[in-house]
Amino acid sequence: MDRLASFGNDPFDKPPCRGCSSYLTEPYIKCAECGPSPFLLCLQCFTRGFEYKKHESDHKYEIMTSDFPVLEPGWTAQEEMSLLEAVMDCGFGNWQDVAYQMRTKTKEECESHYMKNFINNPLFSSTLLSLRKTKDSRFAEGAIPFKPTDDPPRPTFDSVLSRDMAGYMPARADFMEEFDNYAEWDLKDIDFVDDDSDILRALKLSVVDIYHSRLKERQRRKKVIRDHGLINLRKFQMLERCYPKEVQELYDVMRRFARLVGPIEHDKFIESHALEFELRREIRRLQEYRKAGIKSFCSAKVYERVKRMREDERRKRTMLCDVLQYIQDGRACQQWLSKQAAIDAGITPAVTTITVSATGRRSAPPLNLTGLPGTEKLNEREKELCQVVRLVPGAYLEYKQALLNECRRQGGLRLAQARALIKIDVNKTRKIYDFLIKEGYITKA
Repeated sequence: MDRLASFGNDPFDKPPCRGCSSYLTEPYIKCAECGPSPFLLCLQCFTRGFEYKKHESDHKYEIMTSDFPVLEPGWTAQEEMSLLEAVMDCGFGNWQDVAYQMRTKTKEECESHYMKNFINNPLFSSTLLSLRKTKDSRFAEGAIPFKPTDDPPRPTFDSVLSRDMAGYMPARADFMEEFDNYAEWDLKDIDFVDDDSDILRALKLSVVDIYHSRLKERQRRKKVIRDHGLINLRKFQMLERCYPKEVQELYDVMRRFARLVGPIEHDKFIESHALEFELRREIRRLQEYRKAGIKSFCSAKVYERVKRMREDERRKRTMLCDVLQYIQDGRACQQWLSKQAAIDAGITPAVTTITVSATGRRSAPPLNLTGLPGTEKLNEREKELCQVVRLVPGAYLEYKQALLNECRRQGGLRLAQARALIKIDVNKTRKIYDFLIKEGYITKA
């Protein structure tokens, strides 16, 4: 008989018994021959010899229980899981509440066992104290430089991707046009002869030294581009988008200083700020819980659920305010009622245009920005633009950043380029483009 523990304390986490459909409590039976999904039975159904489809009463079986020690005698696997869940619910250091939730151990026993096996034990301390790592392993020691073994894209000549790669030619591992491309012109007419005077010879040597310094600057710029992975610009931009918006703005500002430090130091600097942003956001969330009088994660789950319900109700009231001005138009009211019914049914409502029959067709009312993410980052003129164009602040900020980057790279921006870059309604694109031109964010090409 094998003694295994595959589920937690909550009986609702376990699948029901195949015989009587009751919730399983330890110990219970698992068929060792049926699969791949586990075939579980309670002790009562097992003693009655319950059979179902391919399962027969003479199959080999396993007794599932967690009543065995794991880390030290006197503490079963069930108690270990109960201790971890109690610490998660009550918080680290609240040993009185932890012991009350466990009911089988005292306050001193819980504290000493937890400190000994999960804090001071090197096998478990890293698991408890280390922050959650993302899928791209933000604490990697190495940067993401351009590797010679990578196969960069091979764009056609004078294409957009070719310009993004600064004319880099993968087959030659060099650039089509060098930095300070005409530096050699100052040397083409220099010739050292024996009858040169000392002053003339020193002048020619100075010109050669200047040329060497320009060559060093050319090599330094190539090294920065290769070390920081800037050759494949599209890949670099995709890595940059992994950060939150606030960190992306910092990344864009600090990119000019990347040439002063190595790629590893620059990546660590950005990662440290990304970690600081995550910690500050988590602290604000915990402060919100504490301000609301919440002291356990179980209560926090209930709080988040109620908060979402409250936001849904607020959104419904906002929609009602949007349509009240058209209350005399039966068609507009019907559109709002249909949208309300879709929300109540859990379906994403279709975007409709409110019309006024008395005066003919009319554009939709200004968008209400109350409660929309990113509104606090806009100034008054940008808020007015988003309301008129009916564009959410988050999308506007993305489009604005994309146009600013393209304008900075090209030295100017045309409307056709903006429309090719932003795949939305052409009229909205024109309004955004004209607004950014008027406010001085971008310049015409």
